[in-house]
Amino acid sequence: MSGVRVVGSVDELMGLLAGCADAWDTADRSGDPVDILDHDRQCAELLRRDHPEDEELQVAGLVHDVGHVLRPGDDAGHGRHGAHAVRELLGMRVARLVELHIVAKRYLAATDSDHAARLSDSSRRTLVAQGGPMTVEEITAFEADPDFAAAVALRRADDAGKVVGLAVAPLESWRPVVERVAAAQPAK
Repeated sequence: MSGVRVVGSVDELMGLLAGCADAWDTADRSGDPVDILDHDRQCAELLRRDHPEDEELQVAGLVHDVGHVLRPGDDAGHGRHGAHAVRELLGMRVARLVELHIVAKRYLAATDSDHAARLSDSSRRTLVAQGGPMTVEEITAFEADPDFAAAVALRRADDAGKVVGLAVAPLESWRPVVERVAAAQPAK
């Protein structure tokens, strides 16, 4: 993927995440009410609470929106860009979940009217650029995906992790989890 950097170490990833402080999903800050770092930490905390055994899912929550920083303004592609950046370090599953958080949004918009009604204004606006609600055929294919349940869990945490002023663990507390996920990946 041309122009999107590949994260080569846990230190580099932690630096990229730290750089998400005071970075926003939209340049004019009209999008989500919290910066990307705060949002990603909230998302990861929700996943740690609800899926304590799945550290790859938690880390996917922590990094799912780095694509906004790597390629600002590309709402439709930020999942792909983030996945590309972390794949070598964090593995295929984390990268797939980062990419699938957009797909899961489209799925929930098509299948869960309560969830769709609770989408933030920013998420509603970007849904159009991301392909809109899924078709029946797309729903069937996505439900057969082995990462379907985890992707939907990530998406639900993504939509819930936008609380202004919510106290969450500091970024550095995630380092051991990120290190374990990175260490578990096959040697290149």
